[in-house]
Amino acid sequence: MTPASIPGAFPLTRMRRNRRHGWLRRLVSENTLSAADLIWPMFVCDRPADCAEIPTMPGVTRYDVAGAVAAAGRAQALGIPAICLFPSIDPALKTPDAREAANPDNLVCRTVRAIKAAHPDLGVICDVALDPFNSDGHDGIVRDDYVVNDESVEMLVRQALVQAEAGCDIVAPSDMMDGRVRAIRQALDAAGLIDVGILSYAAKYASAFYGPFRDAVGSGGMLKGDKKTYQMDPANTDEAMREVAIDIAEGADMVMVKPGMPYLDVLSRVKQTFGLPTVTYQVSGEYAMLRVASDAGCFDYRKIVLESLMAFKRAGADAIITYFACEAAAWLKE
Repeated sequence: MTPASIPGAFPLTRMRRNRRHGWLRRLVSENTLSAADLIWPMFVCDRPADCAEIPTMPGVTRYDVAGAVAAAGRAQALGIPAICLFPSIDPALKTPDAREAANPDNLVCRTVRAIKAAHPDLGVICDVALDPFNSDGHDGIVRDDYVVNDESVEMLVRQALVQAEAGCDIVAPSDMMDGRVRAIRQALDAAGLIDVGILSYAAKYASAFYGPFRDAVGSGGMLKGDKKTYQMDPANTDEAMREVAIDIAEGADMVMVKPGMPYLDVLSRVKQTFGLPTVTYQVSGEYAMLRVASDAGCFDYRKIVLESLMAFKRAGADAIITYFACEAAAWLKE
């Protein structure tokens, strides 16, 4: 005798009824994922020898300017609304003061101008940080073995200005220096660039998941020490709320939690607390884990990628920066 057949018994709740058919599962789905949720991070290079697949990120390639323009067009055709640029520059241009970051004709600025000329309706986001340009491999300027804050902010402001003047739509300070969002907002407004948005890496953790990225931009071998004096302690979540609140007060239009999957709790809490457009970054280490494990036969590549992206949506992400963007967008169109 089943519970449902016992006289007077409470009716058996059958949760599986709403899972029986594909159309029904789609009808009651609480979250959806589309190409419009994705931002594609793109690596650009200025030396032919560097414009190749990144060994620690199988399937991810650095592009020269012409290649970046073509790849950006392919991303736009897939329905991806924006790309985010990261440079791998000639090591000869890297200096302790990272002055190449403020060169209006640097690799990033040249790439922005070329992409916007070819694809004016594609969003272009520029990373604002000094590690690709710094001979010490840090996001800020190093003095006496310490990353100094205010001098770094001055250079970050100069970097953001040349990127905005080149035509990028959003600047994304990823450095975690105190006060940089306010300083960048004030400088952009003073220059008449009031429509350029700020996507703040508001809760960026000092994570071990960034290793392949540092290989991609050529900063890993140059890094002296670690970044724990300015990026967040992975043990902290209350601190993330304070970081986000400060960046919003200073003028951030959107905020980011980085890395992604190991910090879904932080992502969810940020979105629920502040309600601002919230982005997460599925970082290079996350990409490498899923890609390499899939290549080894541990996962169904397509299924694991889409499941991981849905997890970000479920946790509250409005947009996801992911190296899987183009592949995922193509799958979602099928």
